[in-house]
Amino acid sequence: MNTYLKKDLLQIENLLEIIKKQGTAYINSLPERSTTAKEFIISDNVILPENGCGAEKALEVFNKRFEPIMVSSSGPRYWGFVTGGATPASTAGDWLTSIYDQNTQNVKGQGGISAVIEFETIKLLLDLLRLPDRFLGGFVTGATMSNFTCLGVARQWLGREKGVDIAKGGVSIPMKIFTATPHSSSLKALSMLGLGSGNIIKIKTEEGNREALSIQDFENKISELKGEPFILISSGGTVNTVDFDDFTEIKKLKEKYNFWWHIDAAFGGFAACSESHKHLLKDWEFADSITVDCHKWLNVPYESAVYLVKEEHKLLQMETFQNSNAPYLGDPLENFSYSNFLPENSRRMRALPAWFSLMAYGKKGYEEIISNSISLSQQFGDFIDQSENFKLLAPVRLNTVCFTLKNIEDQDKVDLFLEKLNKTGKVFMTPTFYNQYKGIRAAFVNWMTNEKDVQMVSELMQETIKELKK
Repeated sequence: MNTYLKKDLLQIENLLEIIKKQGTAYINSLPERSTTAKEFIISDNVILPENGCGAEKALEVFNKRFEPIMVSSSGPRYWGFVTGGATPASTAGDWLTSIYDQNTQNVKGQGGISAVIEFETIKLLLDLLRLPDRFLGGFVTGATMSNFTCLGVARQWLGREKGVDIAKGGVSIPMKIFTATPHSSSLKALSMLGLGSGNIIKIKTEEGNREALSIQDFENKISELKGEPFILISSGGTVNTVDFDDFTEIKKLKEKYNFWWHIDAAFGGFAACSESHKHLLKDWEFADSITVDCHKWLNVPYESAVYLVKEEHKLLQMETFQNSNAPYLGDPLENFSYSNFLPENSRRMRALPAWFSLMAYGKKGYEEIISNSISLSQQFGDFIDQSENFKLLAPVRLNTVCFTLKNIEDQDKVDLFLEKLNKTGKVFMTPTFYNQYKGIRAAFVNWMTNEKDVQMVSELMQETIKELKK
């Protein structure tokens, strides 16, 4: 055995203790740590050590070169990209995921039972999101792979409706895909699936500063197909304004027409936890597939998302992802294995951090997290709405505030304002473009964020705009 490897094994308790202390210090420093990355020069002289240096020495190098520039992306004022934090329980689950190092595949069999934890976690999530247990679910890396998985099954369904096995024969027929305001991850999934991100048929949005699809325009476009089956990608919370398509009306159309209904509810799906906002998701359980991102509002570490596909489509899903050239894995119809239902053959026990957090905090805990985020976003929206320097670009519907500088002549200063604001290291937001305006997005999803953070950022924005106008 390698000398350093043997030494590290013998000193594993001490090594983990060092990491624990450093990790604890990092978590405790999140409110004060910079939200913005410092400039870093990438070295061209990186050379792999001939004999290694051992874990402690590697940690010293990491702490010298990289640790000081790690941003507080899991902290209370990182409001960019709809980025959640990691609850204490999910962090514990993530540590154990690495320690146990399972390849999560089979529910039954001598190779391990970690897939049982995943099955159970999906049941817990369905309960949290008020969804029926007729969905089959599994964990993937993020919304992109969840959309990919769901739309992969949708592609197989559409092929079957036209008498073609896409999984075996490839994409050989034209396919109609409708959407109004898709997330970029859905378009990326269409590209990877060979359906073409440029082949979507855009549905108009509802009037009145909306991003939700127009039901009337949607039905008009359906009627033009004369009964041809198609795929619909609908929104359970758009990126800029967190708008929701009208699922009740879509349900009525699904009763009349033949189409696969997919909902991208990456973070908006957690509105189901809120008594005041659960109506936004009314009838979403009638969709064929749903994307939900756990490393956003569930507040578990990256990478974590789930696909949810109606169990009635189980055979289509297996046809799409079956690992058919591995006889040692057994009959997929008799022995459930995630390798036959997901893109990845190799996958860690990704469900465990979510299981820990769900068990630790329960329905009430997550209801409080969601309600707190919604309340803080409304407070921040009120500040924007009442300000002399800023204005809302859309109503605050859930947890994201989309705004810009108030005066039209200041549009060319939006980017500079955001750059100066982010450079303070006290908050991080992201730019956007909405309704012909350059804008800024602030997303509230972190479990640690509180009213003091909103107050601090509000004051900081006022100071920054004053400096900009000097």
